[in-house]
Amino acid sequence: MTPAEVQELLPYLSDSERAELGKLLALDTTIWRPLPGPQSLAYHAQADVVGFGGAAGGGKTDLAIGKTLTQHQVTQVFRREGTELNGIIDRMSEIVGHRDGLGGKPPIWREPWGKSRLVEFGSVPNLGDERKYQGRAKDFLVIDEAANFLESQVRFLMGWVRTVDPNQKTETLMTFNPPTSAEGRWIVNYFAPWLDRKHLMPAAPGEIRYFVVVEGAEIEWPDGEPFMHKGELIRPQSRTFIPSRISDNPYLMGTNYMATLQALPEPLRSQMLYGDFEAGMEDDPWQVIPTAWVEAAQARWKKRDTKPPMDAVGVDVARGGKDNTVIARRHADWWFDEPLVYKGSATPDGPSVAGVTIAATRDGAPIHVDVIGVGASPYDFLKQAQQDVFGVNVAERTDQLDKSGRLGFFNVRSWLWWHFRELLDPNANNGIALPPDRELLLDLTAPKWALSGGKIKVESREDIVERIGRSPDWASAYVLAAIETPKRNHVARDGALNASGVGHDPFQFMNQGA
Repeated sequence: MTPAEVQELLPYLSDSERAELGKLLALDTTIWRPLPGPQSLAYHAQADVVGFGGAAGGGKTDLAIGKTLTQHQVTQVFRREGTELNGIIDRMSEIVGHRDGLGGKPPIWREPWGKSRLVEFGSVPNLGDERKYQGRAKDFLVIDEAANFLESQVRFLMGWVRTVDPNQKTETLMTFNPPTSAEGRWIVNYFAPWLDRKHLMPAAPGEIRYFVVVEGAEIEWPDGEPFMHKGELIRPQSRTFIPSRISDNPYLMGTNYMATLQALPEPLRSQMLYGDFEAGMEDDPWQVIPTAWVEAAQARWKKRDTKPPMDAVGVDVARGGKDNTVIARRHADWWFDEPLVYKGSATPDGPSVAGVTIAATRDGAPIHVDVIGVGASPYDFLKQAQQDVFGVNVAERTDQLDKSGRLGFFNVRSWLWWHFRELLDPNANNGIALPPDRELLLDLTAPKWALSGGKIKVESREDIVERIGRSPDWASAYVLAAIETPKRNHVARDGALNASGVGHDPFQFMNQGA
C-alpha cells in the first residue's frame, strides 16, 4: 500500500482502526529501506551515538529520515541555521507523500508516518539557543552537519535523549562532512578512533567503542559494563562512525552529481568526494595562532624520563562550574610538560590551588598566576608560602611591542597571546615542544585578534566562551608559563634585581617588561 492510498483510506477508518493501521505500518519496511553498504550498517547500528558521512552524496539526510520514520517515536532534528531545515522537511514529505500534521514555528510534524509520532525541527544559531530545548525528551536526536555546531551545544542537546518505553531504543545520529574551520575540529576529536590518523588504537567503520566522563574528563573505556566510581554508578556510552560517499549511493551515481563533485576546487574536492578529514581545514584569517604552528610544536614533543630543569610555571585557576585549574610547566630548551588538570571542585579555594601548584614546581621556577577574580587568593597564599610567584593582571595596559617593534598591545592579555604566537613562529626557530594534547590544540587555536590604532587586541576570555562555548583554560596556563621571568636565585647570584623590578611588584613587571 502506497502512502497516497493510505491517505485516501484514513477518512473511512475509526480511531481504533487507525491505531491498528499505524501499528501495521510501523512494521512495514516498504516505507523506507536503507541502501546496502554503509547506510544499512548505520541504520542497524546499536551504538548510543552514531556518526555517519564524511563526504557528499552518501545518503546522510535519507538515513536520518528513515530512522525517524521506522525506528523511533519522538525525534528532534537540528541544523545550525533554521533555513537549512527546509531541505530535510521537503525530503521527508517526498517519502511520506504528504505534509499533513506539519505546522508551527519552529516546525513540528505530528504522526508523519510509520512508527514515528512526533518530529520536532530546531536550530541553534547562537550559543545559548540550545537551552530553549532543555527538558524536551526524545528517543532520537539528529544533529545534521554536526561539524557546524559547537560541541557544547551538541552535548547539551544530548542530555535529554531518553524514553520511558522499555522497548524503544534511544540514539543520537550525527551526520557531517569534514570540517572546514578550526571551530569544527571538535568532531574529529569526538570520533577520534575513526577519524584521527594519529590515534593509537584506530577503530574500523561500524566498530563500537565506549566512552565515560570521569571527574569532568572524557576517556575511552574498554567495555560497556557499568562501574562504581566514588559512590556513583557510571554507565559507559557507546559510539561508532560509518563513513559514506557518493559511490555508496546508486541513485546519485546515475546522475551528474559525481561530475559536479569532481569539478570542485581543492581542498573542497577531496573533502566532498572522498571525505578527507585532513584536507582544507582553514584557519580564520584573524586567528591568533595558526593551527599548523601548534601541530608542528606538538610533533616535536617527546616524553622524557629525565626532564631538564623547570624554568617557569603557569596557573589558570578554575572559575567554578565545569572549569578546571590547569598547571603548565616549562622546562629548559622550551620543552613543555604535559598539563596538570584539576577539576574545579578539587581546587575550590586559594590554599588548595596553592598546594597543588607548590607540589608541581621544581628548580625554583617562577610561578605566574592570573590574578583577576579567583586567581587573587591562590596568589596571596603562594606569596605567604614564600614562593617565587608573580600575579599577572591580564586586563592591565602594557608598553610591550611586537617583534617588529611597530605594534603595541591593548592589554597584557593581548601581549601574552601574541608573545606565544611569536615563540611558535617557524621562522623564529625556537624548537618549542608542546605535549600532543588535543584540548591544548583546540584552546591555543581558539582566540581571534583585531588591530585598532596601531595596537593588537586579542579577544577576551568571555568573548571566546560566547563564541565557541568553552573557556581556553589549557592555553591560558601555557601562555603564562611562557613568560620569561628570571629565577630568584639567578637574580640573587647576579647581585641585584634588574631594572624591571622582578621580584618586587608583579604588576610593574608586566607593565615594564623583563
